[in-house]
Amino acid sequence: MTQQGAVLQGYNNELVKCIEDLCMQKEELNKQIQQAEEEKNKLQHEIQVLSEQLECVCENLAQKVASRNDLDKILAETEAAYMKILDSSRTLLNVLKKEVGSLKHSPDLKTN
Repeated sequence: MTQQGAVLQGYNNELVKCIEDLCMQKEELNKQIQQAEEEKNKLQHEIQVLSEQLECVCENLAQKVASRNDLDKILAETEAAYMKILDSSRTLLNVLKKEVGSLKHSPDLKTN
């Protein structure tokens, strides 16, 4: 019977060691889980900060694009008006040259 008791004691010792090993593995895994959760929380915070920054940049960009589009419209209208002024000036100059030319041929303006 003492031999059976010794075998049983050996089994008990191995069982206790296995349980202790499992507890140590659980503790290590808990530490890893805690570290992973901390890293996850840190990354989520960084994502939130970056998302807010991205939103601000997008809003700023949209405002600048709208301003540029307004300037493009104003510039196009101004250039079109300026071209009309140039065309009118050319027409006026041509009419004036014709008038001056016809005055030169007029007998009233000829000098002796």
